[in-house]
Amino acid sequence: MDYIGVVVADMARSLDFYRRLGLDLPSGSDTLPHVEMTLPGGVRLGWDTVDSIRDLGAGWTPPTGSARMSLAFRCADPAEVDRYWTALTGAGFHGELPPWNADWGQRYATLHDPDGNGVDLYAPLPTPVAD
Repeated sequence: MDYIGVVVADMARSLDFYRRLGLDLPSGSDTLPHVEMTLPGGVRLGWDTVDSIRDLGAGWTPPTGSARMSLAFRCADPAEVDRYWTALTGAGFHGELPPWNADWGQRYATLHDPDGNGVDLYAPLPTPVAD
């Protein structure tokens, strides 16, 4: 795996969302048709405007329904899941599932980026200390 691409309707709004999640995206890139960064480990994450993708193939149409992708962000701790949720929903981004303690041992929440892609936030819950 080398590259994950996200197609966006509004580059500035999408980059704002991902910057609020802590991604260090290039400044001055909000009006570009293509933006990318290299994540720790070397995988590149990129954003392309709908128009730039249409330029690659005249028959391209945006996916509908559940055909979209989802990204997951590991947070430092359960409180960080709550902080990101509060900050992003407070900034007007769609919160799909508010933070909860999942049965599988994680604090978990799901948001949607401006284009409807799922973005999960999670952190391991503290392990109970045995008596």
